[in-house]
Amino acid sequence: MIPFIHKPFELLAGTIGASPDELKLIFSFLLSYPLAGLLKRVPDARPEYKNAFIIACSLFYLVGLFDLWDGLRTLVIAAGGTYGLAYYLRGSPYMPWLGFVFLMGHMAVNQLARQFANNPAAVDITGAQMVLVMKLSAFCWNVADGALPEDHLSDFQKTRRIVRLPGLLDYAGYVLFFPSLMAGPSFDYNEYKGWIDCTMFDVPTTVDPSKKPPTRKKRKIPRSGTPAMWKLGGGLVWILAFLNFSRWFDWAFMLDDKFLTYSFLRRVFYVHMVGFTARLKYYGVWTLTEGACILAGLGYKGIDPVTGKVSWDRLQNINPWGVETAQNSRAYLENWNMNTNKWLRYYIYLRVTPRNKKPGFRASLATFTTSAFWHGFYPGYYLTFVLASFVQTAAKHYRRNIRPFFLDPVTQNPLPSKRYYDIASWFATQAIFSFVVAPFVILDFADSFTVWSRVYFYAVVATGASLAFFSSPGKQWLRARQEQRTKDAGVKLVRNLSTESLVASGTSRPPILGLSQDPIRDVNEMVDEIRAEVERVKREGPRRRAGSASANIGEIVEKAKQQVIEARKNA
Repeated sequence: MIPFIHKPFELLAGTIGASPDELKLIFSFLLSYPLAGLLKRVPDARPEYKNAFIIACSLFYLVGLFDLWDGLRTLVIAAGGTYGLAYYLRGSPYMPWLGFVFLMGHMAVNQLARQFANNPAAVDITGAQMVLVMKLSAFCWNVADGALPEDHLSDFQKTRRIVRLPGLLDYAGYVLFFPSLMAGPSFDYNEYKGWIDCTMFDVPTTVDPSKKPPTRKKRKIPRSGTPAMWKLGGGLVWILAFLNFSRWFDWAFMLDDKFLTYSFLRRVFYVHMVGFTARLKYYGVWTLTEGACILAGLGYKGIDPVTGKVSWDRLQNINPWGVETAQNSRAYLENWNMNTNKWLRYYIYLRVTPRNKKPGFRASLATFTTSAFWHGFYPGYYLTFVLASFVQTAAKHYRRNIRPFFLDPVTQNPLPSKRYYDIASWFATQAIFSFVVAPFVILDFADSFTVWSRVYFYAVVATGASLAFFSSPGKQWLRARQEQRTKDAGVKLVRNLSTESLVASGTSRPPILGLSQDPIRDVNEMVDEIRAEVERVKREGPRRRAGSASANIGEIVEKAKQQVIEARKNA
């Protein structure tokens, strides 16, 4: 640590109420803005200077600001081990899996060390390592894709494949990109390569030259100061809101006996506000880091050929409005930790599925396990993940079996009454997920269970009752009503987003943040496959025994023949 750098944060911590490490973390996010501005001004033709600047800034954060010498060693081990595997085992189909196991196992050690230390106010390397696991496991798959024929790759894989391993300087710059070092967002190596050599900013020939985005002097990176400043302002608002709301809504109060004096509705509201307060911190952190990436130019996603408007949401990780106004579980989760969801989909869910095969329960189980393992080992995480999976299943049933009654059966346009459905679904989604995510904030199993009991397990009861109803004749009754309704309108019932469950063999949808869209279906599929395997073994058992007996008889006959031949020779 640089001498005397800790003292100002220690003094400020006593005034604000946050820990020195938390203030340092916010300071590092804010410092990334002027540093990103300087980085953007490094000449486009000197990528080695950009890499050197990135590495120097990250070393200052890790060692000069946080004194994380052990953390630096952790990142070097993870990055060095991954590069070594990619270099020496590039042609092996096992390389990406070995890299994944190495990275996840290495991170698990630090996750457990942090859990045993039990000091949530201290900043350690696990946050940066979680981001690095996503980047480096994706790097392994991108390298593996580079050795495959193009006709074996999806469009996504083609844009990410690494045909030639990067040099160590480029690789180190990718690993230590300082605007996203401590909290993300993550991105793939080819995105970094396109940014550092400026090929990312090549304007398609279809774009009118008069509509090309403005740049400074001869640089290719478009001006990004305005969208970056909007992100900076929004991030600071979220952080200030978090500091204020955390004084009013503290999860520890829910364990106090005074909490029991509140009415049931007030307790539910308090649980909701505790979850909202926790989300404010993530809104602030992820918005700030995204803004710094935009200022550096890495957030560039392209240009609209008609309007000439530049999109800067390549690395968007959070959509607060989408989360807070979500009317169903899928929308709620899709707008949360968006880059992690992409990683789980493209580098776990689709990778465990054999080529040209439909993802099944194995893919869902692998994605769920990875997501849970990646977050850590606090029991609260697993309470949230398991319950959220069943909530998703219940929500899907409501959307497919109740929502169509609020749509015109002919045009499928919303009826005037749909506004009431929207309000009710928004309220239910927010109230249910406030309950679901409470253990994610509390972490401890016993404390989480206590808080759930103090609001009478309302989400568990509602989810269980819903699943029971949709497993009863009530579901068939609703289907019959839908069919009669469309018949009366003179049209046939067609499959859409709301009625796709009426088709027996619906397409599989990837889990969101590792949470299966239908855990009950996955369990049933697993049971059916196990039963089929047992039946196959039973059928083949007698055949194998008969074949083995025939082989033994054949061996005996052959030996007898040999003995006869030998006897004749001796005679």
